[in-house]
Amino acid sequence: MITTTTSLIIQFHYLIVFFLVLTLLNSHVTMSRRLFESPCTKETHEKWMEQYGKVYKDAEEKERRFQIFKNNVEYIKSFNSVGDKGFKLSVNRFADLTVEEFKASLNGRLQKSGWPEAAAELETTSFRHENVTDIPKTMDWRKRGVVTPIKDQGRCASCWAFSTVAAIESFHKITTGKLVSLSEQELVDCVRGDTEGCIGGYVEDAFRFIVKKGGIASESVYPYKGVDKTCKANENKTKEHSVAKIKGFENVPSNNEKALLKAVAKQPVSVYIQAGGHDFQFYSSGVFNGKCGTEPDHVVTVVGYGKDKDDTKYWILKNSWGIEWGEKGYMRIKRDILDKKGLCGLANNASYPIM
Repeated sequence: MITTTTSLIIQFHYLIVFFLVLTLLNSHVTMSRRLFESPCTKETHEKWMEQYGKVYKDAEEKERRFQIFKNNVEYIKSFNSVGDKGFKLSVNRFADLTVEEFKASLNGRLQKSGWPEAAAELETTSFRHENVTDIPKTMDWRKRGVVTPIKDQGRCASCWAFSTVAAIESFHKITTGKLVSLSEQELVDCVRGDTEGCIGGYVEDAFRFIVKKGGIASESVYPYKGVDKTCKANENKTKEHSVAKIKGFENVPSNNEKALLKAVAKQPVSVYIQAGGHDFQFYSSGVFNGKCGTEPDHVVTVVGYGKDKDDTKYWILKNSWGIEWGEKGYMRIKRDILDKKGLCGLANNASYPIM
């Protein structure tokens, strides 16, 4: 009786938190819509600043940010006014950043010297999902309860850590039945290569670190700070500090969306994409088919696939920019395009943890 009562109380608390988050999200969406519909004035900018807690160092910086904000709002209005493109843009917290600033502050330095050669030098791995034939027409791992809530990397270019963790969180749930929020901060602090931490990094390096260490800590034990800190991986030897373990990782065959489909039918997969661009920056809803290249500058997690009402095929991407970006933190992006690399290069370099 005590266990049942406790369980009901926990479920009730989760419901309260869910409705509070939903209310907050709806208020932000309503505010953003009003900002979008009204003329872009300095008063509009002030309201946006208040909504997102923006503060500038001086009047000159504020004026410069206003001009960028104004240009971005005009771009969004212009984009949405030209027919049905399949997806919509909206004003969000990135509205005072140029594309270059947005890319630098959130996506890190994946386009460093040696990429994509660095990917080509990864150890050869098998592809255990090669012979998969039982592929559902649609898959949404969120509905199966194996995906943790959307997180926010903040101003730290730690997308690589968030994608790694998201893939392992889901894999851990699939294999053990336990959904645990894991620690991105441990990876930010402890994984070291050519470029790691808050200046960008690689999923493959993170997988290797977790294998060598013998697991990854839970979020509660090693919470996210969004800045580079001293590695604490060896300070705590409790089970919570290695709550999820993997044996290694495998790469999905490159430039092959059919192979990626087989993998995602079995588990969420980490993928590199090119996210730098106005369309990606302000994506709000719909199936994204906007402008982007195939040179990677960001990492996300594919957590499903499907078709919309117009039979447009799409992937479901879990991002790490908070719930106010995209479809409550997710993006649907067009699937099965002519380019073998996939839209934004998402089929060029994908990997998943194994046990």
